[in-house]
Amino acid sequence: QVQLVESGGGLVQPGGSLRLSCAASGFTFSRYTMSWYRQAPGKERELVAFTNTGGSTNYADSVKGRFTISRDNAKNTVYLQMNSLKPEDTAVYYCNADFPDGRLARYGMDYWGKGTLVTVSS
Repeated sequence: QVQLVESGGGLVQPGGSLRLSCAASGFTFSRYTMSWYRQAPGKERELVAFTNTGGSTNYADSVKGRFTISRDNAKNTVYLQMNSLKPEDTAVYYCNADFPDGRLARYGMDYWGKGTLVTVSS
């Protein structure tokens, strides 16, 4: 019954902000690395940011300084605060969970949400 449910997507103007949430259940959230990926139309899925079990964070160069990933282990939720949004940020954003060593992804067994659409347009 593992579930990852994203929310918070929508239509925003360039320069605007949006906060995405991913509610997790069915596994021991605090033991997993949580990541946000995105996939734009006609593009490959790319890693946006991830947060390790200790709360450390990493970002794609394209979003550094604009996006912030965080986690609340008490709520089993990971967030992505997106500021200074650009049209090129338009994509479906997906939440992902894996062990810190990536063992689940290696065998295609990591967890994915269904995604939430972010559209940045004037």
